[in-house]
Amino acid sequence: MSQRDKTDNKTSAGDRDIHAAGGAKNVPDVVADVSPNLSAKAQRGGLLALLRRAARPGDGSGRFAALVAAGIFLSRIAGLVRDRVFAHYFGNSDAADAFRAAFRIPNFLQNLFGEGVLSASFIPVYAGLLAQKDEKEARRAALAVASLLAMITSLLVLFGVLTTPWLIDAIAPGFSGAKRELTIHLVRVFFPGAGLLVFSAWCLGVLNSHRKFFISYTAPVAWNAAIIATLLSFGGRQHQFHLASTVAWGSVLGSGFQFAIQLPMVIRLIGPGASALPQRLFAWGSESVRTIVRNFTPVFISRGVVQLSAYVDALLASLLPTGAVAALAYAQTIYTLPVSLFGMSVSAAELPVMSSAVVWDAGAYAALRTRLDAGLRRIAYFVVPSAVAFLALGDVVAAAIYQSGRFTHADAMYVWGILAGSGVGLLASTLGRLYSSTFYALRDTRTPLRFAIIRVALTTVLGYLAALHAPHWLGISPRWGTAGLTITAGIAGWIEFLLLRRALNRRIGPTGLPVSYSARVWSTALASAALAWGVRFALASHALAASALRHGVSALPLAHPQSSSAGFIPNHSMVFWLISRVHSATQLELASRHPVFTGIAVLGAYGFAYVAGTSVLRLHPR
Repeated sequence: MSQRDKTDNKTSAGDRDIHAAGGAKNVPDVVADVSPNLSAKAQRGGLLALLRRAARPGDGSGRFAALVAAGIFLSRIAGLVRDRVFAHYFGNSDAADAFRAAFRIPNFLQNLFGEGVLSASFIPVYAGLLAQKDEKEARRAALAVASLLAMITSLLVLFGVLTTPWLIDAIAPGFSGAKRELTIHLVRVFFPGAGLLVFSAWCLGVLNSHRKFFISYTAPVAWNAAIIATLLSFGGRQHQFHLASTVAWGSVLGSGFQFAIQLPMVIRLIGPGASALPQRLFAWGSESVRTIVRNFTPVFISRGVVQLSAYVDALLASLLPTGAVAALAYAQTIYTLPVSLFGMSVSAAELPVMSSAVVWDAGAYAALRTRLDAGLRRIAYFVVPSAVAFLALGDVVAAAIYQSGRFTHADAMYVWGILAGSGVGLLASTLGRLYSSTFYALRDTRTPLRFAIIRVALTTVLGYLAALHAPHWLGISPRWGTAGLTITAGIAGWIEFLLLRRALNRRIGPTGLPVSYSARVWSTALASAALAWGVRFALASHALAASALRHGVSALPLAHPQSSSAGFIPNHSMVFWLISRVHSATQLELASRHPVFTGIAVLGAYGFAYVAGTSVLRLHPR
């Protein structure tokens, strides 16, 4: 008998034990905890039948994940266009550093109260009430949470605006003079917009619970569009510092648009009567709201710990040479694309389904393992080639997206170094999201918190050493300390992922990617990257030949400059000569062609080779 079979037998019909966050409970107890207003007959009859149906795999979660991915794809593409336009006007300047650092501070508010926290605390309870057909209590819970968010967010926005100078001293101590003053002004502008984005995240929680995924994840397109329109309208007419202020106000306007786009559908779904609205807005004492608040606190702390790590990175980057903060932000924009498209989409689609389907009957753990393993395969299939692309082709990616105007090819090479470091922990970060969502579906928000604290502690200590001391130890420029930040964050991410997987496996049985599947996916991605480099070198050779024809001489020496008459070249010298020749050739190729053309040719070949290889090996996720 396999280990998984043994685990399945442990959840026998006689026991029906369920391990929740606080211990073991039987089926009627868990149902009563989730909805105390239901009758005993409903708890043991129709509700359980509904949940059994929901627990079966193949109920459309793959389609939901596709909708989430499509929405995220559109918003991320809009974000990449926004960053390309921003890079065109700002490059890696002082104004760019100030803008990026300023946006992080109010964004802390959005991340603390926004999508991740509400998804973990609000969606499991709200989706569970909808699954139980208790729409009245679901409506009351949603409106009460909205009123709590309004009160808390308003106070925090006011506090943030009043204490901005001290926040800057804590977050970006390396800024001084006009750069610091600009950052203070931008933070005060950004804070109200961050408050609006918190309410946009509340709308997302309601819409996701009703399986309305597309509109909630495409709404950020409006925010990006407002910033792009502001940049294009004023970019050629204002100095960089003045332009940064104008773009910040455009961001606040876009935040309002993002919230307004979702609000009409949310109102239709909740549909409260006008006379009952005040009572429902302030129904803070209901059991459902108390459950949401109890779940909210550990997740809030967890997100706060994670955000603290992001601010430590920003603080350390502010101590590095000019451009480090902006370059880190450029790299993170690219890094978050696969995280959102393939990690967040699967996790977001699975959470509402698992929240209403898991732990209510004897076979629920087996269904949960099936869901989780399928989700892990879907994530790995797309994230592994993304990580390899960051490591092997990051300069092509960065140049294709950003190289324009004030953003030069040297800037693209700098971003590549940071992006390659991000690739170290990309797979762990995305797989870890799905494991955390599984814990949240089990009403366990404390286990992910413990492991998040460990990760942040490691990131802080290792990041400090890698950013401020490792460049000196290695004899390289201090600016490359930014790459050390992303490398150490990836190492810490792998440790967190392994801890999450071990803890969940102890609870529900063995899960994870098969070693054979992982090996084949990684091998295919690496082989595809080698082919892409072949295409790149062919393009570079063509550029060399064209340059030689134009100038009548060879653009690069064919022989090693220190070779003897006999043609002997020492091995180490040959290696360095080959590296310099490839580097010079690719530099010339990138300079002679538009980087977007190179990106299409090289990345297109890479993607085609990967899809073809995985098709032959039958690695497509089911």
